[in-house]
Amino acid sequence: MGSRILILNGHPDVTRKGLCGALADAYAEGGAAGGHTVDRLDIGALQFDLLRSQAEFETGTAPADIVAAQEAIRRADHLVVVFPLWLGDMPALLKGFFEQTLRPGFAFAYRPTGFPEKHLQGRSARLVVTMGMPEIVYRWYFRAHAVKNLKRNILGFVGYAPVRDTIVGSVGSAKPAAMAHHFETMRALGRAAR
Repeated sequence: MGSRILILNGHPDVTRKGLCGALADAYAEGGAAGGHTVDRLDIGALQFDLLRSQAEFETGTAPADIVAAQEAIRRADHLVVVFPLWLGDMPALLKGFFEQTLRPGFAFAYRPTGFPEKHLQGRSARLVVTMGMPEIVYRWYFRAHAVKNLKRNILGFVGYAPVRDTIVGSVGSAKPAAMAHHFETMRALGRAAR
């Protein structure tokens, strides 16, 4: 029996396909070919405001698109987050999506002492990050801080494990053969739901 995969295309611009959308498509193709159920959310198409207070985060009413996203997250065994690196981090809209979606009560619960209770355990995740700089520069010079933050402080905090990553670097200068390799890698990861 296959897994249920949820792909989040974290690129805010839904007016054009773009590389993130194409990589998400390739992963979805592989997932379907591997016998998995694949759902997809394009973050830029969702309607929600950014949170502005702790009270909104903890007790505010989630918008309808966020409630639907929470249900999709709850159903999924494996989460794939595809996004471009902007100013060294994920786009603000994607961060805002995580703040709206991974709220107390849904993604975790506070305890009187110690770390919160994780509500999304038993699920794995894959991060796919696109960027103009070479992957090795991002990993070794910049220490892949945005990827580490998303892995440990956001997804790991609510229970996702393992959280793996794929970095697609040098996108502005990549040759067609290199891009074809990235798409085939996405299809293979999708088939394996990994």
